[in-house]
Amino acid sequence: MNKVTKGVLFGGGLVLGLTLLASMGLADDAAAPAAGAIAAAPAAAAPAAPPPHLDTGHTAWMLSSVALVLLMTIPGLALFYAGMVRKKNILATMMQSFVITCLVTVIWFVIGYSLAFHGDSPYIGDLSAFFLQDLVGADQATTVTKILWGPGADASGGAIPESVNMMFQMTFAIITPALITGALADRMKFSALCLFMTLWSIIVYSTVAHWVWSPNGFLGAMGVLDYAGGTVVHINSGVAGLVGCLIMGKRKGFGTDNFAPANLAYTLIGASLLWVGWFGFNAGSALTSDGRAGMAMTVTQIATGTASLAWMFAEWISKGKPSALGAASGAVAGLVAITPASGFVGPIGSFVIGIAAGVICFWSTTSLKKMLKYDDSLDAFGVHAVGGAAGAILTGVFALKEITGGPSGWIEGNFSQVITQIEGVVIVIVFDVIASFIIYKIVDMVVGLRVPEEVEVEGLDINLHGEVIH
Repeated sequence: MNKVTKGVLFGGGLVLGLTLLASMGLADDAAAPAAGAIAAAPAAAAPAAPPPHLDTGHTAWMLSSVALVLLMTIPGLALFYAGMVRKKNILATMMQSFVITCLVTVIWFVIGYSLAFHGDSPYIGDLSAFFLQDLVGADQATTVTKILWGPGADASGGAIPESVNMMFQMTFAIITPALITGALADRMKFSALCLFMTLWSIIVYSTVAHWVWSPNGFLGAMGVLDYAGGTVVHINSGVAGLVGCLIMGKRKGFGTDNFAPANLAYTLIGASLLWVGWFGFNAGSALTSDGRAGMAMTVTQIATGTASLAWMFAEWISKGKPSALGAASGAVAGLVAITPASGFVGPIGSFVIGIAAGVICFWSTTSLKKMLKYDDSLDAFGVHAVGGAAGAILTGVFALKEITGGPSGWIEGNFSQVITQIEGVVIVIVFDVIASFIIYKIVDMVVGLRVPEEVEVEGLDINLHGEVIH
């Protein structure tokens, strides 16, 4: 039995097992109300609360946000990463983002959304929305989203269809594994990539999303603040990328050969598309078109511009010249760091977060990388994990009570929120390291992780996809 056959059998067994669990869980859910109905029969039924009305303004903004966040992966991230690899790997790098978009779309429809946003468990969702079964044939009252945080949770203010919320969350689920590929560039098998991203999206992403964003998630219940994905998206992806590049080892010729980017114009265009799309990412996470969305957009712009300048000046001072790659990387670092804080901080907080992101991420992608001698090809860990952790912790420092309703900022004694943020970061990192390590090892046993040496030397484009750029 060859490795591909084993991989197919493994995947089929996983889906079959989850299907059986779903049928058991649904059966239990169906039985419970019957017993309760008998016990409660003598009491008069309480009047049902009126469902929230469908708000067309909020819905229109969220439909736009879905498109903006999808733009971040294809073409934004695809171009951003492709410009930084060598010419012989440009198509393969873009292909990874494109295929992950397709793959996660199906995974989210089948099981991911259900595990992330349904169920009463504080640790993982159930399969009540398996194949999105509860979105079909529903009237407006049951279609209005059941999963809202922030101001969107106010039923009196109107709501959006659950199908729109599902699509918005899908775009987050798509870009997160795509970010991982930056750490693994130039050396991972395409078959291994597909299998790893499938398992990781189900086991790791859906779990952490449930912990933080589900109404019943235990990190959310602890008070961890993550407005748009500092832990769920950026720490999660960056740490998984670091684990992968450590397991696979350095690229052949790393440290001796010329790994200069093939086309920095692609990278600048990609970074610009990421910047534009990020307004859907952060301002869209309000799930409403209101003042909080406006402030999230404002602080996103301030932090991004500030971080790009901070990185550029740090590079200028240390290396004598400001680079286009540095300016683009600094902007992405600012976008990453403001993401968890965007719905909780004001303009001054975002300015400080931007400065911190630019300087810290410049240090992590230069000095820290050299010190620890790991080969994170396109700095997924140095920008996303480090920037995401910095932003998550600084959220506790600069969160405003006018927005969160709780204590405000370090100056007013909000030390406990900083500790809570650190706890959330540590929990996600530990889980991600363990789970990702196991998944990488499983994939390595089934299909192998790394391309042969001759394929790596000749290039992934021609060997994995039979195509080249002339």
